[in-house]
Amino acid sequence: MTTVKNNSDFLFIYDATNTNPNGDADQENKPRMDMETKTLLVSDVRRKRDVRDFLSNKGYEIFVNTLDGDKVTMDKMFDVVMKKYKIDSKANQQEKIKCILSHMLDMRIFGSAMAVGGITRTFTGPVQMGWGYSLHPVDLVKSSSIVTIMNEDNSTFGKVYKAHYAMIAQSGSINKFAAAKTGMSNEDKDLFIRALIQSMMNNLTHSKQGQKPLLYLEVEYDEGFDGYLGDLRRFMSVDLQKQNAIRQINEISLDFAALTQAVNELKSKGYVKDVYLWKSSLLQQLANLPETKALDLLKPIPDVKEG
Repeated sequence: MTTVKNNSDFLFIYDATNTNPNGDADQENKPRMDMETKTLLVSDVRRKRDVRDFLSNKGYEIFVNTLDGDKVTMDKMFDVVMKKYKIDSKANQQEKIKCILSHMLDMRIFGSAMAVGGITRTFTGPVQMGWGYSLHPVDLVKSSSIVTIMNEDNSTFGKVYKAHYAMIAQSGSINKFAAAKTGMSNEDKDLFIRALIQSMMNNLTHSKQGQKPLLYLEVEYDEGFDGYLGDLRRFMSVDLQKQNAIRQINEISLDFAALTQAVNELKSKGYVKDVYLWKSSLLQQLANLPETKALDLLKPIPDVKEG
């Protein structure tokens, strides 16, 4: 498999209707918010967790994961992996690292800091994501609904907090130098992108229902170019039908004129290889997108059978 050799910037847009995209444990699990601007927030950890869970359900080996449904420490997971692949505890650090990166898909994609099994090293993941934020003010549903919250050994009662509607944009990058160190291949990259879309479609928990992927756009740079445009949200303008919190997708329009100009300038210098796009049919009010190649991110990810 060929290791990723091109830097990329990507933009992921999705919406959430009567749901809680990312609860804040310090605030009664209310949706994360910037209360001054009424902007809804979603952490990079939330998106990575969805991707990991979805790929794990498909049979891919995931290091930051549960074992038989139970949370485990990194030391425990490390021991399980070493035992599975018959790596002796006295093996050198290089052999242990090779085992982890060869078999654990999420380590090749997202990386991790490790201080286990004689390994003290930080793997910088080729895929880095920033926090997502809504493109407009968001209102929370005023509800006194009470639900049973199941914990590991007991259950409690708590309130349900949801957002009326939010269109959220999350940006990220893919780094070829980090990919060379973790061994992330083009096949790994393809799995990540498809899992980003499909994991949201399959996230059917009570608090996460109502989220829909709308757009994935990626600027892939020339192999010889080491730079980035950076956060692609800076090159997008948003037009709202009303200044207060909106309630549905057709009340917001997106214009990519600034991105198209920036991409064309880099293309003229040979710095951009291609721009790729996947778009939901639900997202209609778009203007001035750059010239793109279509992606099929709904193509099913095959199940992996062990043994």
